[in-house]
Amino acid sequence: MSMKEFKNIKSLQDTPFGYTLSVIGGKWKMVIMYWLVEVKVARYNELQRMIGSISYKTLSVQLKELETDGLITRKEYPQIPPKVEYSLSDKGWSLYPLMEAMCEWGEKNRAILRS
Repeated sequence: MSMKEFKNIKSLQDTPFGYTLSVIGGKWKMVIMYWLVEVKVARYNELQRMIGSISYKTLSVQLKELETDGLITRKEYPQIPPKVEYSLSDKGWSLYPLMEAMCEWGEKNRAILRS
């Protein structure tokens, strides 16, 4: 980014970095995406059990935001009782290399803390 482009930025949100943070930021979004990488497809209650400490309301809000941002897909089956499954979208999977890099960084730096 050139200095001229930088001067035209009004907020962090106007940067690619800011956009990325706005989409994946917060306590739970990356955790939800991590579990969807691990299991590929999950129902609401399965996600809640895997994450454990997230409230039902918070999970619901986070899933809606991830869906709105195009990072996950929600598939609803027309049956009784209703069945809904969540999975990563192609856009969500495009963040996989970032998630892998974060895991590698965590593993390396966690080892340093233990030394």
